Amino acid sequence: MSDLDLTAGSGFGLDNLPYGVFSPPGGAPRVGTRVGGTVVDLSVLLGDEFGEGVFAADSLNPFMATGHHRWVEVRGTLRDLLAGGEVPDSAAHPLERVRMHLPFEVADYVDFYASEHHASNLGRLFRPDNPEPLLPNWKHLPVGYHGRAGSVVVSGTDVVRPSGQRKGPDDPGPVFGPSVRLDIEAELGFVVGSGSPLGTPVEVAAAEQHLFGAVVLNDWSARDIQAWEYVPLGPHLGKSFASTISAWVVPMLALGAAKVDLPRQDPPVLDYLHLARPWGLDVDMAVEWNGQVVSRPPYREMYWSPAQMLAHMTVNGAPCRTGDLLGSGTVSGPDRHQRGAFIELTWGGKEPVMVAGEPRTFLLDGDTVTISASAPGPGTERISFGEATGRVVASGPRRAG
Repeated sequence: MSDLDLTAGSGFGLDNLPYGVFSPPGGAPRVGTRVGGTVVDLSVLLGDEFGEGVFAADSLNPFMATGHHRWVEVRGTLRDLLAGGEVPDSAAHPLERVRMHLPFEVADYVDFYASEHHASNLGRLFRPDNPEPLLPNWKHLPVGYHGRAGSVVVSGTDVVRPSGQRKGPDDPGPVFGPSVRLDIEAELGFVVGSGSPLGTPVEVAAAEQHLFGAVVLNDWSARDIQAWEYVPLGPHLGKSFASTISAWVVPMLALGAAKVDLPRQDPPVLDYLHLARPWGLDVDMAVEWNGQVVSRPPYREMYWSPAQMLAHMTVNGAPCRTGDLLGSGTVSGPDRHQRGAFIELTWGGKEPVMVAGEPRTFLLDGDTVTISASAPGPGTERISFGEATGRVVASGPRRAG
């Protein structure tokens, strides 16, 4: 038997028990959970008790598709089995010896725009002559756009600097080349476990029966490409090249103690978005730029709830599927040090921040960004989401066509 480290402080205690997909040395990918610095192989610990092959799979999708009742059963069983602090040797793997994979197969990816502080900051940057920074629809519905599921990658994956069209204010016409205003967006991502059929909206009060868990998300953004392309239909190539998520999915069942009331929604929302208690999450985030923390975005400041995002996404009859990823949009607070994107943090590049003694605005090749997050647990132990890390590498030779 192998001993588990259940001492406080790791962020990965029995109150967390996140799910991920890993492969041990020489082995195939399978589902595990993390306790301290140990990855526990659920295909060994639980076998087929909760469904044939669901934990021997190379993604969380088969397990997530079993539904909310089964998620509750598995979590309860895991807590009971792991409370003794021992697991069979064949089920225990030191974290540093395993390879982590993308934890679920992303079905669809929708990125929202749920922070009033972020939306207001960008409104002031992009529309400085408009006295109202928010567009008229913003407080009536969770604004979002459809991203590209195939470019969602796991933490630790290099991000190739994207190329595309851009047009600066002094350029006579568009030019093609690598982005020169490469940015990040610190977000949480919410993973749909149980889907809904075409033509059947998910009621806002039932959203928690569908939402399996949450990850840290970095929605990398090429601001110069985005600025040229986004009118009139919104982001495309400026966003679709890469989105990084953490390797561990924290179950929504672990985040009960982190629930907080949303800031007051005014004007009142329409009935299909109405919750008796609109809830957010008290999640603290940190953005590191080449190892230096430059921002601490607070998710509790978000205007729209994950439940409202899912309800709005499906209200027209669109289905949701196991593995759908809902990005929160950039998490930003009221203070400068709480801004979750470098375009905000440096005010469009006009107010550089110091990183390792140098004034910086947007990302250079070789830069590494790590976004981490944690939330309060039911006791004194915090719940860690792990991290979403990516290093920028130079774009290869490309032709414009």
